[in-house]
Amino acid sequence: MAQLVSNRLTISHNWYLLGLALVLSLSGLAMLYSAGQTASGANSEFWQYQVIWLFVALIAYATVGVLPLRFVEKSSWFVYGVGVFFLIVVLAFPAVGGAKSWIRFGSLGFQPSEFAKLGAILVVARWVASLEHPPRELSALAIPAVLMAIPGALTMLQPDIGTATVFVLLLAGLCFWAGAPPLLVFLLLSPIVSILLTFSLPLWSFYIVGVGLILFLLNPGRGTWLYVGSTNLLMGIVALPLWNSLAGYQKQRLLVFLEPEIDPRGAGWNVIQSKVAIGSGGWFGKGFMEGTQKRLAFLPERQTDFIFSVLGEELGFIGVLVAFTLFALLLVEGVRIAERHPDAFGSTLAFGLVVLIASHVAINTAMTVGLLPITGLPLPFLSKGGSFLVVCFVTVALWRQIWYERFLTKRA
Repeated sequence: MAQLVSNRLTISHNWYLLGLALVLSLSGLAMLYSAGQTASGANSEFWQYQVIWLFVALIAYATVGVLPLRFVEKSSWFVYGVGVFFLIVVLAFPAVGGAKSWIRFGSLGFQPSEFAKLGAILVVARWVASLEHPPRELSALAIPAVLMAIPGALTMLQPDIGTATVFVLLLAGLCFWAGAPPLLVFLLLSPIVSILLTFSLPLWSFYIVGVGLILFLLNPGRGTWLYVGSTNLLMGIVALPLWNSLAGYQKQRLLVFLEPEIDPRGAGWNVIQSKVAIGSGGWFGKGFMEGTQKRLAFLPERQTDFIFSVLGEELGFIGVLVAFTLFALLLVEGVRIAERHPDAFGSTLAFGLVVLIASHVAINTAMTVGLLPITGLPLPFLSKGGSFLVVCFVTVALWRQIWYERFLTKRA
């Protein structure tokens, strides 16, 4: 009987999620310890800082993990409002690393954009729960688009292109999970694709013709034609002013993404050294704390943006494969929770959190090997950073609570 109770407690509380999060976090601490060991001396601040925030994150996990899902749903607008408020407040603080992303009080600080992502997911999940049927018209996606656009635009003002990109991916993922056809989601986000292609007039022109062909075949309402046509053409007009509004280092990041060798000792240095570090790791790596790019401090921001490069150099392809496997297990469990929860709010919230973690993993790892421009997004659980570590454990706590309440509903 005691064994049966223990098994039920294990299943209902889904300790598997917490176990994966802890393994990733402890692996991150090991990588941060290694990142601090260089030829010029040891820097213990990296891992000690993360240990403190890991305790804070576990407290957040324990706190959020006992909140009923209905309470979380009712608090959605409050969390969203607080997140937007602090995104406005942060613009009054001094820039750190070229962006006004941090609110600091002495040595303490946090990034409002990390918590604003959670608020945005919550309110869109509540919107999905209010739907009587899946959205089939572009106008039906106006509400989630505005809800994501507000924090996304405020983040762009910092400027923080990487985090703004995450809001776009969240919008796409949540609309898809709400039942919107993929082509409809594409049309909604087509202006963003348009502005990304304006660097090449022939490519942009070809894209505009392709979008027009899709509209012709779908034959949507007049409002969809007006939205898609006007916004895509507008992107072509505002592309140059928007480019001029970017900070110098952001322009350089985009330029060296296309051709890192144009500035190998300047803006191209980061991605070149990252690719050298990962490539030199081979199958089994150079050994823990033995990475030469890291030890000689050639690898920049090795504790945050490029922690994956440290992992690749020292643990090799096998270490990278293990890390990806752990992330995959975590994300698959999140999708499983989303699929099996009968409530629209809980299901959408769970999937939105999957998109949040997956987008960070994809963008961070892709930028370290030159597949995407350097954006400064941290790698979940592994990169040094308190705000996002707390958000990651809150994510796990919400997954656990969604799973737990489904278990209770099933038993009832």
